[in-house]
Amino acid sequence: MSDQPFSRAAIIGFGLIGSSLARVLRRDGMARTIVACAKSQATLDIVQSLALADEVTLDPAIAARGADLVVIGSPHSTYAEIGRRIGPELAQGAILTDVGSVKGAAVRDLQPHVPPGVHFIPGHPVAGTEFSGPAAGFAEMFDGRWCILTPVPGTDPAALERMRGVWQSAGMKVEIMTPEHHDMVLAMTSHLPHCIAYTIVGTATDLEESLKSEVIKFSAGGFRDFTRIAASDPVMWRDVFLANREAVLEMLQRFTEDLTALQRAIRWGEAAKLEELFTRTRAIRRSIIEANQA
Repeated sequence: MSDQPFSRAAIIGFGLIGSSLARVLRRDGMARTIVACAKSQATLDIVQSLALADEVTLDPAIAARGADLVVIGSPHSTYAEIGRRIGPELAQGAILTDVGSVKGAAVRDLQPHVPPGVHFIPGHPVAGTEFSGPAAGFAEMFDGRWCILTPVPGTDPAALERMRGVWQSAGMKVEIMTPEHHDMVLAMTSHLPHCIAYTIVGTATDLEESLKSEVIKFSAGGFRDFTRIAASDPVMWRDVFLANREAVLEMLQRFTEDLTALQRAIRWGEAAKLEELFTRTRAIRRSIIEANQA
């Protein structure tokens, strides 16, 4: 990226990802002024107590005014309204990006509000924890993970490289793809697993009390890992499933068909088929470890 830091970096939606990015910008001297925008004063009070920003505001338009980097870090359902409010304030030459996990929706809801001369580069840092809020953020969260950028047609190459540099400075590997391809990939790698986790934990909550208490008491690695995933921000994931519904439904259909086949193999005692499936899927775990994504 350019050695020249951003003059004013506005982060609208100061949760886990936004606050972690703010920590990176501060650590690496990539922004002279960091502006935090959130929907509640309580969140901004935490931001100020942690000294994560130089300025705070409840108004996205004020945050974006004069900024040369604007990052949307709020739930997808807020994008269109935020775009409408910040559009008139976006400065010529500024970069507008986001950190959401559905890129088609980001393009649909934000691009109509981007004035000429502003570089719109949707992004998705594929990193996180089950915790939320500015106090949960940490700069090292991005280390060794992937960030996917989905630039719109006609994006200025220099602006794209500058945005790539931001995430590389955060320790991320950067991949470029189309919004449509991104959404299909993430439907399988992130959205479907969350859907399954919410469902499994939901099933456990519907068990009779005596059985439920023992499920919790004797939770082994598998169920425990599902509860970690299912503890993620409910508002964010509500929006993700709705914003990427077509790709999620496609992957759910494929999963349902495979689950039915597995159910049949168990019912009919097809040992060879079960072992073949488990051997094949075990190799995926090994490849994830080899890719340093475990």
